[in-house]
Amino acid sequence: MSNLEKNKENVQNFYKMMFNDSKPREAVDLYVGDTYIQHNPEVGDGKEEFIKYFERMAKEYPDKKVIIHKVIAEDNYVVLHCEQIWPGDANWAGMDIFRLDEDGKIVEHFDVLQTIPESSKNGNSMF
Repeated sequence: MSNLEKNKENVQNFYKMMFNDSKPREAVDLYVGDTYIQHNPEVGDGKEEFIKYFERMAKEYPDKKVIIHKVIAEDNYVVLHCEQIWPGDANWAGMDIFRLDEDGKIVEHFDVLQTIPESSKNGNSMF
C-alpha cells in the first residue's frame, strides 16, 4: 500500500472512530502523532482538548454521524469532503484537511464548515 493510500485509510478510520463510534480517545491513541495542532476555533489545541470536545459531543449528540463523500490525498495531506448529521440540530457540509507525519499519524487539522441549506438556487447537491 502506498503512503497516500495508507494516509487516506488512517484519516478515514480516525474520523469514523471519533465521530461515528464516539471513541475520540481511542482514535487519538491509534491515529494521532506526538502533537496535534487544531485550527478549528471552536476546539482547543492539542490532543486532550480534542478528546474533551468530542466526548462532550458524544453525550450531547449520541446519534451523530459523518458520511465521507470524497477523499483526496497529496504529499502528507488528506482532505475529506463530509456530511455531518447532528440529530436535533443543523446538518453540515465540511472540508477537513489533515496533515500527517512521516509515520502516517495525524498532526494537524483544518476545517471549513457550513450548514446544509433547505434549498439550492442551482439545484445541485453539496455532495
